Amino acid sequence: MIIRDLAKCRYFRATDNTLICELLHPGREGLDLPYSIAHAVLQTGATSLPHRLKTSTEVYFILEGEGEMHIDTEMSLVRAGQAILIPPGSWQYIRNTGDVILKFICLVSPSWRSDDEEIDDSHFVKHKET
Repeated sequence: MIIRDLAKCRYFRATDNTLICELLHPGREGLDLPYSIAHAVLQTGATSLPHRLKTSTEVYFILEGEGEMHIDTEMSLVRAGQAILIPPGSWQYIRNTGDVILKFICLVSPSWRSDDEEIDDSHFVKHKET
């Protein structure tokens, strides 16, 4: 039995600028899983960097907070309790528009690999401070 506890999880700054805690990753733990799963945190007012996974599908499940999800040319407001499908090759970023920390689960299939991820600042839409 494998159990991961967020209270004991080590977070690191991911390439997309979110704080990430890897809960299960087959390549790092020798598990026979077709996916990886992580917990992500984005501070109030923060925006992840535009990025894409070239070959993996990603699903975000919003646990707490609200934000704007951008996938290619589409934008939608998202909130706790919603799942967002991000197809492979799609440029994406999320902005925390709420008053609390945005917390979400990231499920990646096949599992996340650094060589599958691209960051592109040219896709970033700057938001005016109000």
